[in-house]
Amino acid sequence: MFVSARSDYALRAMLAVAAAARGGGDGDRVGELVKAASLAEVQDIPLSFLQGILLDLRRAGLLHSHRGADGGYALTRPPDEITVGDVLRAVGGSLTTVRGLPAERAGYHGVAAGLTDVWLAVHGAIATVVDSTTLANLLTHAPTTS
Repeated sequence: MFVSARSDYALRAMLAVAAAARGGGDGDRVGELVKAASLAEVQDIPLSFLQGILLDLRRAGLLHSHRGADGGYALTRPPDEITVGDVLRAVGGSLTTVRGLPAERAGYHGVAAGLTDVWLAVHGAIATVVDSTTLANLLTHAPTTS
């Protein structure tokens, strides 16, 4: 698994929005609205890069955006219902790749045939960790691992 800057930035931004969510929610949004410029500044992320990431997170249904002077971003669900895996898949697709393809599409023959099982096991191990660690776990510095 390669953790790209995009994935790292997405998780940092989601954690900052999740921290604001501790303030409570109202209907469609969970927590306070956080401006993209504020996220970029606090997390030291280039704003133009962050805006594309926020768009992907919104399209994936993880963030809600509101336009205007009082606008910003908020979680669509509580932090304990959004996993690291949700965020990684939203901005990067498959969790693991082999030569640029999802691990499940790696095919081998002959003496290398067993590699497919190895890559699938690696994928499963990564999925277990990232799908069992929520934003809420990270906010309390207590990620769960199996």
